[in-house]
Amino acid sequence: MITTWHKQAFALGKQFADAAFKAQATALQGLEQIGEAQLKALEAQADAGVAFAAEAADARDLEATRTLWGKGLTLARAQVEQGFAVNQQIYAIAVKTAESIGELANAQLKAANEAFATPAAAKKAAR
Repeated sequence: MITTWHKQAFALGKQFADAAFKAQATALQGLEQIGEAQLKALEAQADAGVAFAAEAADARDLEATRTLWGKGLTLARAQVEQGFAVNQQIYAIAVKTAESIGELANAQLKAANEAFATPAAAKKAAR
């Protein structure tokens, strides 16, 4: 009896470790995708900001400064829109990652229930 219980406990521990490894890999993959999305957005915003700053440094008269005002507002609006789009992308990645981890947890719970329900059902049938 104890040997059977030890085998079941060992198998359950192995299943748990495998599931935890898969969940960690899924979470790290999600974090990697989020980091890539943020880095791309940061690069694009930095490039646009540097280009605007270079153009602003070249402004020498009042008319050039007036045109910069409109370009600055356009740049600000574009960066806010891009930030919002990146946040939506990050949210989608987080939801997808959470769903994947939830599926792993459900599979683990189902496997654990089957591992303990099968011997119990066999015991009842033997009586």
